[in-house]
Amino acid sequence: MATAWVERRLAAILAAHVVGYSHLVEQDEAGTLAALKTLRREVIDPLLAEHHGRIVKLMGDGALAEFGSVVDAVACAVAVQKGVADQQDSVPSERRIVFRIGINLGDVVVEGDDLLGDGVNMAPLH
Repeated sequence: MATAWVERRLAAILAAHVVGYSHLVEQDEAGTLAALKTLRREVIDPLLAEHHGRIVKLMGDGALAEFGSVVDAVACAVAVQKGVADQQDSVPSERRIVFRIGINLGDVVVEGDDLLGDGVNMAPLH
């Protein structure tokens, strides 16, 4: 019996999630969700495009993005951290949105627009 061909490629995966997301949503769900939408539109999406990244998955408190280069992924992560901090500068510290970001370079399995496998699973751990 032949094994089905699986498309694989090397990719840099950036995993980002909001620190204290549950608490922020519990305190002000509408405000937190609105702030996240604004950050994505004004900061995150433009920086992903600038650094040649693409969103692979969105979760309630975070996202996975793919890059062809680790250098681009790291530069994007640093720019996102700075951009989000600058955007949140006037927000009281207990309401600020802070992202924790991990990056992993690894082999990924490609299924349409989705990526799977250890290369993806390890990113949040770094």
